[in-house]
Amino acid sequence: MKKTVWLLLSALCIPFTPVLAAEPGAIQIEQPWARESPPAAANGAAYMTLVNIGRETDRLLSASGEVAETVELHTHLMENNVMKMRKVEAIEVAPGEPTALRPGGLHIMLIGLKQPLAAGQTFPLTLRFEKAGATSVQVTVRGKDAAAMPDSQPKHHQ
Repeated sequence: MKKTVWLLLSALCIPFTPVLAAEPGAIQIEQPWARESPPAAANGAAYMTLVNIGRETDRLLSASGEVAETVELHTHLMENNVMKMRKVEAIEVAPGEPTALRPGGLHIMLIGLKQPLAAGQTFPLTLRFEKAGATSVQVTVRGKDAAAMPDSQPKHHQ
């Protein structure tokens, strides 16, 4: 009995350090949109701004949805004076710094569209973050002349 009481008292003396778990809802998704696609287009892209309102850097790890056969995270890179798209493994989202997914930069690639994207329609995507977990968004399809979101520097990715 004395040993049990001593163990309990000892445990109470150990400094308590809370484990910071992912903050649900720590990532806000602003203005998710896609540009309408020509009838024969096989691919499209989704854009948005990711805002981390948490205290720790998070990473967008993947996106998924029924709108296309494959959904990947992509960026544009300049190689030998030619702009090329490349798949990225993750997109970093730092606290207090909006991360813009936009035409000509980071974006969510929709490969093998199941039907053309028509202006005015919406479709769901699920975004999976390393810390904040999965969240669903409704992407609004804008007309083919839709302007890009305000310019901002692309974030580093891994």
